[in-house]
Amino acid sequence: MLSDLSLISHGAAAIAFGLLTILVATRYLRRDVDRVLFVAALATTLWAGALVSQSLWGTPGFIPRYIIELLRDGAWITLLFALLRNASRQGTIHGQMKKILGASTFTLIFVLLAFGILEFTLGWEVLNGKTKVLGQIALSLMGLSLVEQIWRNSPNFGRSSIKYICIGIATIFAFDFFMYADALLFGQVSESFWNARGLVNALLVPLFAVNVLNTRRQPVDFQLSRSAVFHAGTLVLGGGYLLFLALGGYYVKILGGDWGDALRVLFLTISLTFLVTLLLSRRIRARLMVRISQNFFDYKYDYREEWLKMTREMANLGDDPPLPIRVIHILSGLVESNAGAIWLRDEQGAYTLKGSVNMAMPRYTMIDADSDLVRLFRQREWIVDLHEYRNDPVSYDLLEIPDAIARTPDAWLVIPLYLDNDLYGIAMVGNPFARVELNWENFDLIKVVARQSCNLLAQADAQHRLSRAMQFEAVSKASSFMVHDLKTVIAQLSLLVKNAPKHKHNPAFIDDMINTTEHAVRKMSNLVDHIRRPDSIADPQLQDIDLAELARSLVNHHSHQRPVPRLTGNLPSAWIQGDYEQLRSVLSHLIQNAQDATPPDGEITLNLKIARGNVVLFIQDSGSGMTEEFINTSLFKPFESTKGLTGMGIGAYQAREYIKQLGGNIDVTSEPGVGSCFSVRIPLAADSDETAPQNTDLPESDNAIRVNSAK
Repeated sequence: MLSDLSLISHGAAAIAFGLLTILVATRYLRRDVDRVLFVAALATTLWAGALVSQSLWGTPGFIPRYIIELLRDGAWITLLFALLRNASRQGTIHGQMKKILGASTFTLIFVLLAFGILEFTLGWEVLNGKTKVLGQIALSLMGLSLVEQIWRNSPNFGRSSIKYICIGIATIFAFDFFMYADALLFGQVSESFWNARGLVNALLVPLFAVNVLNTRRQPVDFQLSRSAVFHAGTLVLGGGYLLFLALGGYYVKILGGDWGDALRVLFLTISLTFLVTLLLSRRIRARLMVRISQNFFDYKYDYREEWLKMTREMANLGDDPPLPIRVIHILSGLVESNAGAIWLRDEQGAYTLKGSVNMAMPRYTMIDADSDLVRLFRQREWIVDLHEYRNDPVSYDLLEIPDAIARTPDAWLVIPLYLDNDLYGIAMVGNPFARVELNWENFDLIKVVARQSCNLLAQADAQHRLSRAMQFEAVSKASSFMVHDLKTVIAQLSLLVKNAPKHKHNPAFIDDMINTTEHAVRKMSNLVDHIRRPDSIADPQLQDIDLAELARSLVNHHSHQRPVPRLTGNLPSAWIQGDYEQLRSVLSHLIQNAQDATPPDGEITLNLKIARGNVVLFIQDSGSGMTEEFINTSLFKPFESTKGLTGMGIGAYQAREYIKQLGGNIDVTSEPGVGSCFSVRIPLAADSDETAPQNTDLPESDNAIRVNSAK
C-alpha cells in the first residue's frame, strides 16, 4: 500500500488542505476572500480524499471524481473572482472586462457540471473523454488568465497582500494545464503527472497559510539576500550548463564515429575546465551579483545618488542659503516635498525655530523641553506621520503635538535629530507634491540622513560659539584702550576739581572747564554707546522694581527725541525683581532702537499687561520693520549691527540675555514696512500682590524701587 505513490501523494494533499480548512474555519472568516478560501480548501480536501478512497477501495468511480474536481476548480476560480472584486473597487479593472470573464468562466463550469451530473444520474454520455480533457484545459486557462488580470491590475503597494495566494492558485492551474495538455497529446494521463499532482498541491498549502496570516496583520514574509540568490542562481546556471554538456557529449559520441568516446571525453574536460574558470573569476561573479541586484531587487532609492546629492549640499561652506535651510531641503527632497521647518535646542533646553521653507508658521514657534513630543523622541527614535496621527491618535498613545507643529498647515512628518543619542533638534516636512507610500526603506534613509545632518548642524553651532568667544576676547582686549581713555578723562576731571578752589573766579578757567567737561561727557557717551554694560556684574543686588513706574520714567527720558514714545492704557502696578540700573539700560536700549528705526512722524507706544504670574511690556513702533530671517539669524546675534561703525551689535543680545537671567524672554514680531513689536516678559515678584508704598518725596527714578529687606 505504501508503495503506491498516488496514494501517498493525494493523502498528503488531503491532510494538508484539511489542516488549512480547520485553520481558516476557526480563526479567519472575517472577509469574503477568507470565506471563499475556506470553501476552496474544503473542496480540495474532498477531492484529494476521493482519490485516496479510490486508491484504497476502488470507489468512487470516475464520474463522481470528475464532478468533485470540477467543484474544486470552480471554488478556486470563485476565490479569484473575490480577489478581482477587491481590485475593481480600486478602479483598476473595467466593469466590462470583469463581466466577460465572469460570464464565460461560470458558463463553462455550469455546462461541464450539468453534463457530468446528467451522465452520473441518467447515464447520458454527452461529452466524450477528449472533450472532458479540453474542458479541463479551458478551465485551467481561465484560472491563469484571472490570476494574470489580478496581478497586472493590482497597485504595487497592494501586491504584497495577494502574492502568495496568486502564486499558489497559478501553480495549481498551470500544473493541471500541462497534465491535461500532455493527456490530450498522447491520449492518456501521464502516470508521473498523476502521481506528483497531490504532492504539488500539498506543497502549496504553506503559501495559502502565510497569506491568511498576513491578512491579520501578522506579516510573515520571506526575503532572500543577494548572496542567497547569487548562490542559487549559480547552481541553476551550473546545472543547466551540465545538462548542455550531457546533450553535447551525447551528440559528439554519435557523430564522432570511432573517435566518439575520445572526443566526448575531450569535450567534457574542456567544458568543465571552462566552467570552473568562470566560477573562480571575481569579475564574472561581481558582474553576476550586479545583474541580480539590478533585476531581482527593487529599491526605491539610488543610495549612491542620494549620498552624493547630500554631500554636495553640505559641502557648501557659505551661508546662502543657511545650513538649517539646506537641511530642510535635503530631508523634504527624500519624500518628494519642498516644504519644511527645523527647530534646534537652545541653551535653556527649549527648541527654537531656526528656519522654515514654504510653510506658514504660527505666531508661537517654540517647542518646550517638557512637551510630550520631546519626551517621546528622547525615549525612542520614531518618525511621526501627522496624517496617520490625525486618523488614529491611539496608535501614538494619544500623543500631544506642540502648537508650533499642530497649528502649521500642511505639516506631514516630524523627524527627530539626534547628536549621539541626545535629541538635538526636530525637523518637520510638509505635504509632498503627490501621494507617497512610506515603508521601512523611507524611514531608514530619513533617519540616517537626519543623524548625518544633525552632526553638521552641531559642528556649525560649535564653530559659531567658538567664533563668538573669540569676538568677546577681542572686545576684552579692546577694553584696555577704553580704560586708557577713561583714565585720561578721570585725570582731566581730577585736575579741574583740584584747581577749582583756586581759579573758580577766573572766567577763562570757567570757559576751559566747560569745554573740558563737554569733551569728557562726549567721550564718556561714546564709550557708553559702544559698550552697554558688559556682563561683568557677577552677583548684582536684587531689588523690587515697579515696571509701570520704570516705563513712565523711560518715556520721560526719551521724550527729547522724535518720535516721542507714549503710554497707552492704564498701566497696572507690576512689581518684579532685578537690578534697577541694568534693567533700565536694557529697556532704554529697546526704546532707543525703536526711535532710531522710526521716522519722526511715526509712532512708538508702550503698554503693560499682567497674565499668569508674568508681566509683559509691549514696545511697539511703526518703523521700517525686520524680516523673519533677520530676526531668526541676526537680531540677537552679538557683533552684528545694522548701524555700521556706530554700534557694536551687542545691545539686543545683551538685553535678551539679561531678561533670560530674570526668568523671562523677549519675543519679536515684525513686518517690513509696517513696524515691530518687542514683547518683554518678566516673572512677577513673589509678593507682587502687596501694595507698594509710594514716597512722593523720592526722586522720580527712586519711585520705581522698593528695596527688599528680606534679602
